[in-house]
Parts: sequence; C-alpha cells; structure tokens
Amino acid sequence: MHSTVILYISLILIILFLVMLAQRIRVAYPIVLVLGGLVLSLVPSLPTVSIDPQLIFLIFLPPLLYEAAWQTSWKDFWKWRRVIGSFAFIIVIFTSCVIAYVSRAVIPGFTLAIGFLLGGIISPPDAVAATSILKEIKVPKRIITIAEGESLLNDASSLVVFRFALVAVASGTFELSHAVTNFFVVIGMGFAVGMGIALIFYAIHRWLPTTPSIDTILTFVAPYAMYITAEEFHFSGVIAVVTGGLFLSKHRHTILGHLSRIQGVNVWATVGFVLNGIVFMLIGLELPVIVQGLGDSSLFEAIKYGLIISAVVIVTRLASTIGSSYFTVFISRFIKTADSSPGLRGPIIFGWAGMRGVVSLASALSIPLLLNNGEPFPQRNMILFITFVVILVTLVFQGLTLPLVVRWMDLEELDYSVSPHEQDVVIRRKLAKASLDYLHEKYADEIPDNELLQSLKFKLESDIGFLDHVRESDPIHAGIEYVGRYQAITKELLDHKRGILHKFNKKETYEEEVIRQHLAQLDLEEEKVRQQFLHME
Repeated sequence: MHSTVILYISLILIILFLVMLAQRIRVAYPIVLVLGGLVLSLVPSLPTVSIDPQLIFLIFLPPLLYEAAWQTSWKDFWKWRRVIGSFAFIIVIFTSCVIAYVSRAVIPGFTLAIGFLLGGIISPPDAVAATSILKEIKVPKRIITIAEGESLLNDASSLVVFRFALVAVASGTFELSHAVTNFFVVIGMGFAVGMGIALIFYAIHRWLPTTPSIDTILTFVAPYAMYITAEEFHFSGVIAVVTGGLFLSKHRHTILGHLSRIQGVNVWATVGFVLNGIVFMLIGLELPVIVQGLGDSSLFEAIKYGLIISAVVIVTRLASTIGSSYFTVFISRFIKTADSSPGLRGPIIFGWAGMRGVVSLASALSIPLLLNNGEPFPQRNMILFITFVVILVTLVFQGLTLPLVVRWMDLEELDYSVSPHEQDVVIRRKLAKASLDYLHEKYADEIPDNELLQSLKFKLESDIGFLDHVRESDPIHAGIEYVGRYQAITKELLDHKRGILHKFNKKETYEEEVIRQHLAQLDLEEEKVRQQFLHME
C-alpha cells in the first residue's frame, strides 16, 4: 500500500516537472508527458504501470468531460452546432467504416467486424491535446470552438460504435437496423438522463442553503451521478455528462454565488490539470504492457500495420474536413449556415488537429480477453498495439507540426473583426459609464454626504477617462507604457501592504484570521489588475 502511494506521488511530481519543461521549451504538455512516460517505461527498475480501463471511464472521464463542458462557450457551441454534430457523429462513423475496410484488406486475420471495432476505438480525436496547442498559437476562435465541441460529443458516438462492434465480434452477427435504432436510443436517453439529473442539481444549488464549499463538492458529484446513472441503464454516460454540464454551465450565474464561482474555477482548474497530466503520462507508461501482449506476433509487422492505420486516420480526417467545406458551400444555397464559404485553410488546420488520446487506449484495453465461449478474443493484442501507435503518431507527429501548419495556412480571424483588446476597452468603458449613470440617477442625493460613494464616483470617472485615452492612443503604446507601468507599481504597493500585514501578524493584539482575510483580499486585487489588462499585454 505504501509503495503504491509513493509511486503515484512520485508520478505526480514527475508530471509537474515535465509540464514545467514543456513550458520552457514551448511544446504542448500532452506531447512531453507521453514522451516522458515512454522514457520512464524503459527504466528497468521501475514497476510496470497498467491502465485499468474502468478506472479511466469511471474515475477520469466524467470530471474531464464535465470540466470541458463548463469551459465551453454555449453561444459559440450553438453557432457551430452543425459542424460539431457532423464531426462528432457522422465523421466518427465514416472514419470507423474506412478503417474497417482498410484493416481487413491490409492486416491478416482481421474481419470487417474486428476492423469496425478498431475504427470505433481510434476514430475520436482528443481535444485536450489539440486545444492545449491551439491556445498557445494564433488561430481563429472558430477552430478551437469546433475542436472543443467535437471532443465533447465524439467520445459518445465512438463508444457506442465500439459497443456494437464488440457485440458483433463476440456473437458473429450484426444487424444494421437494430444497431441504428439502438444508437439513437442510447444517445437520446443519455441526453434525457443528463438533463434530468442536471435539473436536480440546479434545484439544489439554487434553492437550498449551500456554501461555496458545498457548491464545489456538488460540482464534483454531478458528473459521476450523470455518468453512472446513464451507464447503469446502458445509455450514453458521456452524452449525459456533456448535456448536464452544458446546462449547468449556462446557468452558473443564476445558481452559484460569486464565492462559489471563484472557488469552483480554481479547484476545477487544478483537478483538471492533474487528471489530464496523469492520463497522458499513463499512455507512455503503458508501452511495456502493450509490447508484452503481442506475444509471438512480429513487432516489426505490428509497427508497420500501426503506421498504415495512422496514415489512414490522418488522411481520412483531412478528407472529411475538406469535404465538409465543399458540402457547406453547397448546402448553404438551401439553408442558413454559420459560414457559407469556409475555404480550405481552416478545414486543413482543423483536420491536422485530430490527435488521439487516452479514451482510445482505454477502449482498446477494455476489450475482454475471452469470448463468451471461452476462446481468446481475436486480434485483441494487435488492436491494442495499433491503437497505441496511432495515439503516438498523431499526438507527437501532428502535435509538433500543428504550429507549423497554422503558420503555413496563415488564417486570419474571420468571426471577430474587433480585436480582444478593443472589445475589452469598449465593454469596460460601457460598464463604467452605465455604473456612473446609475449612481447619479439613484443615489445623487447621498453622494455629497458619503465619502465612500464619492470615492466610487471618482474611480468610475477616472476609469472612463483612462479608457477614452486608450481608445484614442496607439494600443501598443498604451499597453507598454501605461498598463505595464501601472501593473508594476500596483504590484509594488500590494507587496508593501503584505509586508505591513505580516508585521501586524507578529503582534499579539491582532488575530491571524483577520490578517489572512486582508491578505486574501490583496490577492484578489492583484488578480483583478492582471485580468483587467490581460488583452493589452
């Protein structure tokens, strides 16, 4: 027991070190973690780490999906719903079919059912890897939105395909009409379960006397309640979590107080970071187990098949994204689309961002060792090895070259003509002006007698004056000379205040709890200053 605890604590420390290394060398941390896991797996003295697929599906998947749903913009998700839906469902099924036929033709012993099983496993891209890269480079917002939205739904469709293909391999029969009917039932009922449980948590958050800590704990309970309930009835747990997460996220400002939102964001950011780090590290650490599973099969042949299927996966996704662009141009003649002329640059970037991740590996590992009749599951070890190669090739090769592809395509922001800096200035000025007008309209008679209201009025007037100056000035000049200097001086003042508070804390007459409250307020002030001028840096 103690050795296991020490092992995982050491693993977390290694993950933190590798993430810091990734930041230093400017490489997306999922790539560094996978490669780091590969290197660690080759160390002979370390114990072999084996992924339990149930651990991934039950412990890791619900909170990761839930966090992604809370981070997703519902407005942008709805705007690109047709593209997201087509790639999350239609393209996943199309990719599975292509892989099924190619693998049957190329790999000895593969049947169409086994190939379809492989396709269901490796068809869904992992958006954590893609978005962690895309957010570090200049890429249009729509690419990130579609990638995030696709990742929320494609796991559901691929797992349903995987489930049906698994039954087909085990039973030797496959009824298309029955599979199609069950597909829509599983997805639809997953949606219903997610909404039903989300409404229960909505009521708890809004009408019961919760605290920030209780609210935060409830946000951790919710995804598990949605996932386990849906899976218990053999519906899509992924769709349930995504549906419930999107609903509660949309209403967060109604059901959660400001302290609950602040605490929840901070806690979830940390937990999501740790969970993502662990799963990507586990991919690399799984190499010895996967190689040992090949048994008498030729490692060279397995690598060859893995590279062939990887190429098919990449080409199929690029063909799908480019084909969807032409289809959008055609269908926009008959229905309204978000962009009637998407071109090819955006689809190429989106197509190249199709890296596979831990859900694919967990699906492959969840294939049973034996069929119902007691015979070994056909081609299980080869499916597992090919899945590992596909993840490695798409994650490392496409991940490292994605920034080059983005620069080569040189795609401009098409949806937001106003820069984030200009949007920020306009919104902040509008809020300050509206607040000042409201103050004059409702409390004009109280301002002369209330020094705090006078201070607030002066601050709002100063903010408006500063923002007017920023709008008229060169943004770069304002960003460097005004904002940079203001932030530096403000930080000095806040540090000076912290020093005074620490001196107060040494005196017996002042409670440390009171001092900590003031220190926490200074931390909030510093973060507020940083966030205020984030788009001006």
